[in-house]
Amino acid sequence: MTGYVERGEVPGLVTLIARRGEGHVDAIGAMADGSEEPMRRDTIFRISSMTKPITAAATMICIEECLLRLDEPVDRLLPELANRQVLRRPEAELDDTVPAHRPITVRDLLTFTMGLGIVAAEPGRVPLADALDQLQLGQGMPSPATPPAPDEWIRRLGSLPLLYQPGERWLYNTGADVLGVLVERAVGQPFETFLAERIFEPLGMRDTGFDVPWDKIGRLPTAYVIDPRSGGAEVYDEPRDGQWSRLPTFPSGGGGLVSTAEDFLAFADMLREKGTSRGVRILSRPSVEFMTSDQLTPEQKAASGLVPGFFRVHGWGFGMAVVTERTEVAKSVGTYGWDGGMGTSWYNDPAEELTMILMTQQAWASPIPPRLFLDFWTATYAAIAD
Repeated sequence: MTGYVERGEVPGLVTLIARRGEGHVDAIGAMADGSEEPMRRDTIFRISSMTKPITAAATMICIEECLLRLDEPVDRLLPELANRQVLRRPEAELDDTVPAHRPITVRDLLTFTMGLGIVAAEPGRVPLADALDQLQLGQGMPSPATPPAPDEWIRRLGSLPLLYQPGERWLYNTGADVLGVLVERAVGQPFETFLAERIFEPLGMRDTGFDVPWDKIGRLPTAYVIDPRSGGAEVYDEPRDGQWSRLPTFPSGGGGLVSTAEDFLAFADMLREKGTSRGVRILSRPSVEFMTSDQLTPEQKAASGLVPGFFRVHGWGFGMAVVTERTEVAKSVGTYGWDGGMGTSWYNDPAEELTMILMTQQAWASPIPPRLFLDFWTATYAAIAD
């Protein structure tokens, strides 16, 4: 990992490996390109899509407390999503629709099969993609300052048709953002408050939330994206006065959180230990086993995927991927976890009793994992000596 920093491929990174009661943390490099401020083990990262498993866990708390039910239509709490229309074909005009065969359920949101997700298309090619962008509904990189407040966000989403029928196929991201609004209405308090009271505070995740307080802002590194034309890194978000320096109007359940490697380990340990960690029970063992197992049908997998072949060797639980076939040294069958497109990753491997976390703040250039992440996973498993 040090080599990636020395070659200038990333300014800095934090790795954390935990196995059978032992842990190892490395903080390598600097907080920003050209900075002399060193990366620290308590550096706070924008974890983007690693927010999704936490949102799923919050939803499972609501299900266990009978505030929500897996196969209940979301219409009761999200009337904006009742009586859905579905495009006749993905590229159709927004009024070229047919009625949905059935309502969207809580299960559809958890498994990303609600019929709507990120639509990757060039401007002007797909009307639905253009509308999602124009309504500021979270199609691109996490941007906390952009989307409207939850009630307005869900109203705007409800004004659009679905891309596919509910339950037909897996589509990335949007289901997690909808879950944030659903949980907020189910519990009767802001989503960020519920996460803090029911997950972060009980697990001692003191540096996890949707913004970075001013007294901690020095622990937030500069965020970078890769320019597809030059291949070089460009600044996406500065710490001070950046998008994560204040609480957003829309706390995104799909990608809004910040956290540290050790904070996220507390959440990972809770799942690895079947719902109870640090002496605190967050979920029941059956709920954790269920949410970390493959929930997709063969038909849903055949029509879906972030990259070609992804669902040949993966499934999808609630808010996270599940390995269904081992094709490399790393990640046994049953490994579960997810990555953050802004440059982070977490996986639990129950067979090896292993947790591995890699935090950078340089965004992935595509859904295909960069060499840095592939090498981290391989090196972790190569270090196993029993």
